[in-house]
Amino acid sequence: MLDDLDLFVAIVDAGSLSAAAGRLRMPAPTLTRRLQALEARLGCKLLSRSARRLAPTNEGWQYYERCKPLLAALRQETASLDGTLNRVEGVVRLLAPLSMANDMLVPVWASLLREHPRLRLELKLSNSLDDLYSGMADLALRVGEQSDASLRQRRLGEVRTILTASPAYLAAHGAPERPADLAAHRLLLAEPFERWKLRRRDSGEEAAWPAEPGLLANDMLLTRRLAESGAGIAVSPLSICHRQLADGRLVRVLEEWEIATRPVYAVWPERRALPARVRAVLDALLEFSEDLPQLRG
Repeated sequence: MLDDLDLFVAIVDAGSLSAAAGRLRMPAPTLTRRLQALEARLGCKLLSRSARRLAPTNEGWQYYERCKPLLAALRQETASLDGTLNRVEGVVRLLAPLSMANDMLVPVWASLLREHPRLRLELKLSNSLDDLYSGMADLALRVGEQSDASLRQRRLGEVRTILTASPAYLAAHGAPERPADLAAHRLLLAEPFERWKLRRRDSGEEAAWPAEPGLLANDMLLTRRLAESGAGIAVSPLSICHRQLADGRLVRVLEEWEIATRPVYAVWPERRALPARVRAVLDALLEFSEDLPQLRG
């Protein structure tokens, strides 16, 4: 009905049906048919037509005077909203695991802030999805398979998890040669790796953790840092210990054994279209992760 009211206003402004049809690039019979349908819905005649002139009726003037400013304001707001949705500016609220957001993904945040000065990131480093469901967050990064049909998702890659220790710790306590040897060492575990299985790459043989951990935390960065200090053997995703492996602060333990890889996804509510600012963040994450060794299985 709004479109037909817009047509009615255009007819009055043009002064005739033929002139309005020319401005709107619409066949005159189509314009006449839609005007008649509008009059039928409203239950009154809007235009008085004769061989010489076309003029609004009393009711037509009332609709014209009330609708024209409202339609103009609606067009202005729509144009403004379209501009906002297509500009990379405003707030993007993102949920992400602490260890990943605070280490591997730091270059992504820096790049987004550098390239989009009108963008504001609000990062909540948490594994909870409550804010996403309630509409308080735009996007979330999650590790593991995502089975919720109410969420859309894009796969960023997968995380490998390995055993690491400092050279000093291994020099003092010896390097384990098989999973059962871990029982004689202090294990540094972080959720969700308090109960997991090791798998041998060449044979597929599996082994459970042989002992309770010497330390259990809810932050993987803490267990990695403790391993660097020589406190024990840590279970660490490659995404947060690759630099320490490269510069020798950590070395792999039981290199032929590892924990099953886990996928990493960006997820957002199915019901929500992504404005440009959120799409920019998602695209930056996808581009960054495309060739990242730490996210390749």
